[in-house]
Amino acid sequence: MIYNRTVVMKHTKKIVLLFYIMALFSCNSYIRSTETISKTTKTEVIELIKKVNDYWQESNPKHGDAFWNRAAYHTGNIAAYQVTKDQKYLDYSIAWSEQNEWKGAKSPNKDEWKYARYGEGHDYVMFGDWQTCFQVYVDLYLMEKDPRKIARALEVMNYQISTPQNDYWWWADGLYMVMPVMTRMYKLTQNPLYLEKMYEYWEYANSIMYDESEGFYFRDAKYVYPKHKTPAGKKDFWARGNGWVFAAFARVLEDLPKTDKHRDTYIEYYQKMAKSVAAAQLPEGYWSRSLLDPDYASGYETSGTAFFTYGYLWGINNGYLSEKEYIQTVDKAWNYLTKIAMQPNGKIGYVQPIGENAGQHKVDAETTADFGVGAFLLAASEMVKFVKK
Repeated sequence: MIYNRTVVMKHTKKIVLLFYIMALFSCNSYIRSTETISKTTKTEVIELIKKVNDYWQESNPKHGDAFWNRAAYHTGNIAAYQVTKDQKYLDYSIAWSEQNEWKGAKSPNKDEWKYARYGEGHDYVMFGDWQTCFQVYVDLYLMEKDPRKIARALEVMNYQISTPQNDYWWWADGLYMVMPVMTRMYKLTQNPLYLEKMYEYWEYANSIMYDESEGFYFRDAKYVYPKHKTPAGKKDFWARGNGWVFAAFARVLEDLPKTDKHRDTYIEYYQKMAKSVAAAQLPEGYWSRSLLDPDYASGYETSGTAFFTYGYLWGINNGYLSEKEYIQTVDKAWNYLTKIAMQPNGKIGYVQPIGENAGQHKVDAETTADFGVGAFLLAASEMVKFVKK
């Protein structure tokens, strides 16, 4: 076959030009995609934190019990205090802790302590939803050391790690509720059994909930595919459930000793999850309630999105996740959180109410909840550390 040299050269130039245009478009897309963050300052993020947190605290002056949803809010409130130094935020968490006597579930009788299934009674002392508060109590103790603040945490958690059972964490949320408690208890006691038991409990959780091929967690054993499917026949990974897990890895790695023999394993799962989560993000920046089936329970949802945003920002800020790889993911999510989820008065909307799966509840701009606000505060507090000016 004989080629016309002139024709070949023209085609070559067109191809080179095409690649140049594609590269330029990609670069411009990257710049546009990070426009929200690039124009944001620390002062502006702190103002957002105060707008959201002031609205929440003024709307909720009475403190509730120490169950998981309220405790999850306070994990975010503590983070907000740490970046704003606003004394009223610290006072708010202290008042909540005092009202609950620095305890979770309050049963004094170890013979009746339970954990095996869901339970809101005060005999479910070893159920993780009653232990989330210990994260807050330890953080407050480390700011001002009064043994009263951690007495119940020590009593409960020292007892729990002395038991032979390993099936304490049977639902995805439980990893956020208690894994960071374990690292905090280690920090307090220097007892290596806390780290050994944490890995043992986490291994059990993985064995019943983790999907290796997708890099996501089912909410619990009831939702494992193919026993459970979305209406379209797909795997059903609940966004908030996976948000809890992704955030848990960040909170654990923050306190886990560099010498821990399982540290690299946690990092491996965290980084794999980061890739899976990024691939599931929708163009508007949020994550659908069912991560791989956006048509099932479609529409905005904030709690999962906020926990994912926190997990990415913490990872980037601390060198575990690549800023270049995930900055577009974060920028889109931050744009959603601040332009859609946050209402003009500071209310955080589109928070799916308490439940356990994607299909539950109506979600709209007026739908808010303590744990959703806490997730936003965690993400925003990391954003303060991320922005450059």
